[in-house]
Amino acid sequence: MTWDHVDLSRNEIRLKTRKTAKRLTIPIAAPLRTHLDSLAVAGERGSPIHPRAFGTMRRQGKSGNLSNQFSDILAKAGLRQKAPHRSTHKGRGARRTSYELSFHSLRHTAVSLLKDAGIPEAAVMELVGHDSKQISAHYTHVGREALEKAAAAFLSYDERFGSRSRVRRRAFA
Repeated sequence: MTWDHVDLSRNEIRLKTRKTAKRLTIPIAAPLRTHLDSLAVAGERGSPIHPRAFGTMRRQGKSGNLSNQFSDILAKAGLRQKAPHRSTHKGRGARRTSYELSFHSLRHTAVSLLKDAGIPEAAVMELVGHDSKQISAHYTHVGREALEKAAAAFLSYDERFGSRSRVRRRAFA
């Protein structure tokens, strides 16, 4: 991504997704704004925000090496096994080893955390570029805390309205 995608005066990032060519306008979160403001070349039009990552993407045309670097960081932190970063020569259609934690899992985590925080589904979908509720649902993982909150809502409902039969009588009275 280059500085052409960043509008600091409007505090937003504008980009087009590679997979679907959908145009996104994403507000810049405060921690990201602090980071962007700290970069030495902030605001130079056309220059990459992170030159090393940009160079890798430009040379390879894909994010595979960045994913490999992230995998190495996870392995060094003891969060997953070290993954081999070499071809198996089985072709693109071959089943690959999948890992619970990966660069792509950050996308799943972001969607789940936003929904857990009560952000409306439409806003989450727009922010991450999902075109359908089915795709958004695939990226949503319900955590224990959300399940406990949902279970506690039953008790709260019962305390407010009493048994089901009393609720029915009120509804039809």
